[in-house]
Amino acid sequence: MSAMAAEIKKGRKFDQVLEGARHVFLRDGFEGASVDDIAREAQVSKATLYSYFPDKRLLFSEVARIECNRQAEEALREFDLNAPCAITLRDIADRVVRFFLSDFGIQVYRISVSESHRFPELGKRFYSSGPELLRERLGMVLGHYVETGALKIEDMDLAAEQFCELCKCDIFVRCLCGLCTAPQEADIDRVVTGVVDMFMARYGV
Repeated sequence: MSAMAAEIKKGRKFDQVLEGARHVFLRDGFEGASVDDIAREAQVSKATLYSYFPDKRLLFSEVARIECNRQAEEALREFDLNAPCAITLRDIADRVVRFFLSDFGIQVYRISVSESHRFPELGKRFYSSGPELLRERLGMVLGHYVETGALKIEDMDLAAEQFCELCKCDIFVRCLCGLCTAPQEADIDRVVTGVVDMFMARYGV
């Protein structure tokens, strides 16, 4: 069994290790992050770190998985499904766009995509904890508004994917290319408004 497929062992300092790893990965990237630096940041020994994560790729993918799950759970708790569909979709688009543009979002995307061709299991874990999770949670919200008659969607997975891709429009690509290091609120609002307007024009009733 590969290290990526191995079951993650949890213990008293598990969260401590993850937080230290998150800080170092965001600061130095996947290649630049050393086990020594992660252990030092987490204030644990290398032996302790390896007891939880025998492979750096597994550690990185777990950091990404937990952060994506945390943000998804927070989002679901905050959204008001009694609000009009366009308002809820705007709240979702705003959150998704800001996540994509965050330091964490940019780094996770860059590292996962750049490493996936060498480490396919890393790509699989990234997809399941990122795009697939977002599509699943968004599908739950869209399904609610289909039931209330506000939306008409035949292919829920495709609609959710389209919504997510619209959230990457313009600013995200420029940030990936280093052309937009500090997005302005007006730029974010422009993208969010465009996401909702286009999605409602296609699927709104």
